[in-house]
Amino acid sequence: MVARVNTVAFQGVDVIDVDVQVQISAGLPAFSVVGLADKAVAESRERVRGALNALGLALPPKRITVNLAPADLAKEGSHFDLPIALGLLAAMEVLPAEEIANFIAMGELALDGRITAVAGALPSAIHAESRQMGLICPEAGGGEAAWVKGLEVLAPGALLNLINHFKGSQMLAIPKPLVEADGPRPPDLADIKGQESAKRALEVAAAGGHNLLMTGPPGAGKSMLAARLPGILPPLAPAEALEVSMIHSLAGTLAEGRILRHRPFRDPHHSASLAALIGGGPRAKPGEVSLAHLGVLFLDELPEFARPALEALRQPIETGRAVVARAAAHVTWPARFQLVAAMNPCRCGYLGDSGLACNRAPRCAAEYQGKISGPLYDRMDLHVEVPAVDVADLGLPPAAESSALVAKRVAAAREIQARRLDAEAPGQGLRTNAQADGQLLERIAAPDHGGKALLMEAAEKMRLTARGYHRVLRVARTLADLEGVDGVKRIHIAEAVATRRPAMAR
Repeated sequence: MVARVNTVAFQGVDVIDVDVQVQISAGLPAFSVVGLADKAVAESRERVRGALNALGLALPPKRITVNLAPADLAKEGSHFDLPIALGLLAAMEVLPAEEIANFIAMGELALDGRITAVAGALPSAIHAESRQMGLICPEAGGGEAAWVKGLEVLAPGALLNLINHFKGSQMLAIPKPLVEADGPRPPDLADIKGQESAKRALEVAAAGGHNLLMTGPPGAGKSMLAARLPGILPPLAPAEALEVSMIHSLAGTLAEGRILRHRPFRDPHHSASLAALIGGGPRAKPGEVSLAHLGVLFLDELPEFARPALEALRQPIETGRAVVARAAAHVTWPARFQLVAAMNPCRCGYLGDSGLACNRAPRCAAEYQGKISGPLYDRMDLHVEVPAVDVADLGLPPAAESSALVAKRVAAAREIQARRLDAEAPGQGLRTNAQADGQLLERIAAPDHGGKALLMEAAEKMRLTARGYHRVLRVARTLADLEGVDGVKRIHIAEAVATRRPAMAR
């Protein structure tokens, strides 16, 4: 007899059906798992054996073969434990095979029979609903799976609970959708003394989803400004929350299976490797750029990152995708993030200050800033200088504008953008001005006569690239949206040009 159980494998955000086939036949006692299984899947034999022993069930002294089909698809992860165990129970006629056939199962087994959490419950639930099937997942993943409307979800805490449910002696509770709990409030912009131009740039970056580079000496407040960005960003829309939560579900970073509702803010250390930033590794896991999807990726001390890792950011910034190509896998992850970076002007950090600068200035600035390539620098929409704070400013009263006031203007500007982009580019899923391409910008951000003349003059004098030209238009469009006006005027072009420098000191 061959028992069959449905489960899934993951390739990036793609969910692929896997047929678990369990056969118990005459022969010498053996337990084999075939079908291109990795180490974690091969070790499931011992976990399944231990979980069944904990329930008082012994495997028959026969030849047991488990085939994971299709056989040419790599199987990775511990979530194959539960479908293998269910297949064995069906083959041993402990559970009815016809009822299990209506579910997709996933979960890791502990040796005492508990079903422990695994990554990917949310995308598995969406896939199960599309197949008009139910989902069996660990209790810890029930909260995220329950967000899929119309899906039957069984989320047992232990294998015994699941067996009793199918035998009719116990009814499993229906899991409730869980949402991210309220954490500590982000720091407030009102806490920052001075730095009005930097605050303005931060507001513009938040409103349009623009990339931002802050340059200034140590202690000027660059990291403090970046830490306050989450407090002025609008929360995720329902569709965005599911999109972001799917990635975090596959990465196994959803706390207690709770759907995210706040935009991700990722701030990796500058020692992060290329695989950590872009994605990859033995199992092609999502990197920081994908975990920051629809949120913010903050890179402090930008020149201290490894050069290959920084250069690898260029493609995701343009395409919104992170492509991980390996000999054994070719995986694409969503990576539509907003890049915010901070750096010192030179290694000592005090370029231009005759009393504090090192004796190698200005040569040290050219070497230090030269670690940022021209193409990456050109992809930053806003360049802002963050000067040192005067000690006298520290005694001033708090700023009048709090993060809550700025957040209202940002939310209003984003709502304007969403309506416009939905009308001008329907079905493309564009959300902010930063995602508009050149052709679309010609329609939605065409400046008036004075603005056009100023833009052409600036492009010639600053030797802007085509990319730089369009990024000025994007920022100008956002500035107009913050004011609530329809057209892009000369004043908007002037401010957008002022926040863009043609090249760093080389």
